[in-house]
Amino acid sequence: MTDDRHTRTRLLLGDAAMKKLRNAHVAVFGLGGVGAMCAEALCRGGVGALTLVDHDAISVTNLNRQLLATTETLGADKAEAAAARLKSIDPDCRVTARKCFFLPETAGDFDFSQYDYVVDAVDTVTAKLLLVERAKAAGTPIICAMGAGNKLDPTAFRVADIADTRVCPLARVMRRELKKRGVEGVKVVYSTEPPVELVRGAQDGPRVKDVPGSVSFVPGVAGMILAGEVIKDLIS
Repeated sequence: MTDDRHTRTRLLLGDAAMKKLRNAHVAVFGLGGVGAMCAEALCRGGVGALTLVDHDAISVTNLNRQLLATTETLGADKAEAAAARLKSIDPDCRVTARKCFFLPETAGDFDFSQYDYVVDAVDTVTAKLLLVERAKAAGTPIICAMGAGNKLDPTAFRVADIADTRVCPLARVMRRELKKRGVEGVKVVYSTEPPVELVRGAQDGPRVKDVPGSVSFVPGVAGMILAGEVIKDLIS
């Protein structure tokens, strides 16, 4: 057998599983510290088609934790930067970059029936709820990332149904809102670590006070767990 970029993965998963992954199309919504790591792991894992959705550009505050952020990529669109990076890893991966926010007014631009799996790595509850509703309506599996901000323990992440989560404030809000909508059976990655209190005096302006703290070694772990669950489900 000739070696290729997926040789080591094939040794663990086998040819049939690799064929399933090559034929799969996964959409990743949100390309920050969690989503970008997830997207890259899916690409390196052999997923054949990826749609990458994010409206933001890379900023200097992303440098401490986000895979796409370097001094060379500052100011670049996250979706385009992610697409270029993944194509450099696997030129055969069919990558589509969508520079937009996923909102009620843009949701109609996405056909969820074309995806084999959806990854929710966005920040807002409104977008998360809408992603779940659209994926469920299309019969497409979805996995959602809960809060990774204000965390310091990368070993505290768990995979669970949203109904079985605890501690995480974002998961609590999502549980309540999904219950109102009659939506059940949503797989999530969440942390059992209580939010860490921010250091007093560290906030250096009004904008910083309104955003969570984050470190280099936590969001990426959540992204890798997301990718692992997607690959496991796709080949099962």
